[in-house]
Formats: sequence, structure tokens, C-alpha cells
Amino acid sequence: MWTHGCFFWNELNTRDADRARAFYAETLGWSFEALSMPDGIYWLAKCNGRPVAGLFTMSGAEFEGIPDHWFPYIAVDDVDARIAAVATAGGAILRAPWDVPGIGRIAIVRDRNGAALGWMTPAGDTSSVTADPQDFEPARATEPGHRTDLELGASV
Repeated sequence: MWTHGCFFWNELNTRDADRARAFYAETLGWSFEALSMPDGIYWLAKCNGRPVAGLFTMSGAEFEGIPDHWFPYIAVDDVDARIAAVATAGGAILRAPWDVPGIGRIAIVRDRNGAALGWMTPAGDTSSVTADPQDFEPARATEPGHRTDLELGASV
């Protein structure tokens, strides 16, 4: 289950998935499941057997100069309709919507302050490959590997 406008997924974009997996396994106790994708392996990070994040390996010219980073996705009711308002609101579309079979339709946008994030219209039942909405509740704050909030740092 997902709600429009709420953070839905977090993904580590990295050049070295093996090293990242080792770090998070050692420090947070995460386990990982390999998912075969057209561009290679996508790693599903799990905490206590439940999906909490993904690891995406950055390769290719389009990622030159981009450091490893965590990347959030927000669930939206209709990604195509929502991105139509991005430019007039002062943002930019960094990557037009595309489909990820069984996962959803995704676009990458930049807000008017320059922060990049993904907007996603999830496809059907994504419960097997996405975090449980309860994973984002404050009650989970005491469990390792679960996040309770996400902040945007902006200059004034």
C-alpha cells in the first residue's frame, strides 16, 4: 500500500555495490537479495528479512562526476500528469518517465532549489520488493536499519 506524496523508497546509487553491501551488512546487519535487471543486478537490502532499500550500480557516462549517494523516491498518483507541473513550478525534469516492469513508472525531477529525487507511480502490488509502510513509522525507530524521516537541506 502506498500514499500519494509520501516517501516510498530509498536507493543507494554507488559505483561499488560489493563494497556498499559489505559496509551495510557489517554496520546495520542488512542482508541482500540480487534481482536481475536489464542493466545488471539490482540489490534489494533487507533488515530482519524485510525490504528497506535498494542498491543501484552507477555505470556509464551519464554518471560521470556524480558521487555515491542515497536517492529517495516519492509515490505519486500519476507521474506523467505530475511532471507536467514541474517546469512551471520552477523545477526541471532530469529524466522523463519510464516503466520498470512490475515496479512502476518513474521520473527523475529537480525541485526549484536544485534537489533531485524520483517520483514514482507504483505498479499494482509492490509489497514484495518495496518497504512496508510501517517501516517508515516512528515506532520503528528503535529497530536497526529502519528510517523514520527524510530531510531536505536547503540554503536560504
